[in-house]
Amino acid sequence: MRYTLEQIQNIYHLPLTTLIFKAQSAHQKFQDPSGVQLCTLKSIKTGACPEDCKYCPQSAHSDVGLEKEALLDTETILKDAVAAKKGGATRFCMGAAWRRVPHGEQFDSLLNTVRSVSDLGMEVCCTLGSLEQEQASALKEAGCSVYNHNLDTSREFYSEIITTRTYDERLDNIRKVREAGMEVCSGGIIGMGESIDDRLKMLQELANLEPYPDSVPINALIACKGTPLESQKFVDSFEFVRIIATARILMPKTMVRLSAGRTEMNDELQALCYLAGANSIFLGDKLLTTANPDASDDYKLLNKLGLTSLDPDEARAIHSRSEEEASAIA
Repeated sequence: MRYTLEQIQNIYHLPLTTLIFKAQSAHQKFQDPSGVQLCTLKSIKTGACPEDCKYCPQSAHSDVGLEKEALLDTETILKDAVAAKKGGATRFCMGAAWRRVPHGEQFDSLLNTVRSVSDLGMEVCCTLGSLEQEQASALKEAGCSVYNHNLDTSREFYSEIITTRTYDERLDNIRKVREAGMEVCSGGIIGMGESIDDRLKMLQELANLEPYPDSVPINALIACKGTPLESQKFVDSFEFVRIIATARILMPKTMVRLSAGRTEMNDELQALCYLAGANSIFLGDKLLTTANPDASDDYKLLNKLGLTSLDPDEARAIHSRSEEEASAIA
């Protein structure tokens, strides 16, 4: 089904109680509503990114005092992956501040790292910038099962945030990821000064991909000092919950990831996000370079809510589940 903007607007603007009911209905039809995918995100090459993304402290165009770091070696990254697995994460995500993935020694080192993390029995996700098709295939062959490349916002608002990469380049990169046989992780950031319709247009782009992404991270902007968006106020709580619920309804089989911004959310708001259909979070004290809640706090909240870690095999099965199979588990 291809959604029009009007259809998505009608969903988003439902009474909140009705919206959450519909999101819960969609979630419970295709998935175990008590399961939460636990991931960890590690910055493996930090700072001096040539992109001019106004939200990002890693951009070379921002002045945040962030020290540039070279690509970490496999042994260093592997220690963090082992710790993440012991901490309960089933997916290990690696991010590098590149515009384009390099060739040569750095890429060879990256492939070795992917193999090593995959050998731990963890799902491997990478977010590295633009790929060439052969690089995407090499990552898949090395054991990378998921690739993240966010759309960030609507096509119309995009140029207000980024000028160094086009919207269509992002969509083309997602196509390459799919062609290589990897899962697609793609979402956006809420609270950058965009309109509600911009947020809904972003969801429209994602939901109308064929197929839609396997994971959709929804980030609430953390306004970092030294970036052009440093004065942005934190997104309205109920607007954020509505985006989570709308994403769940439009993409019932995806993992809707409650990503950046959780340090600014109390337990009640996070619980409302889970109720609206979020079923994935990042564990660990950092998301690349920004703060993240302590894992012990996350486990306390999950325990209070009766939520448990989602088995990776169950997560993979969701994406291929038919309507008939979904009805059987509802």
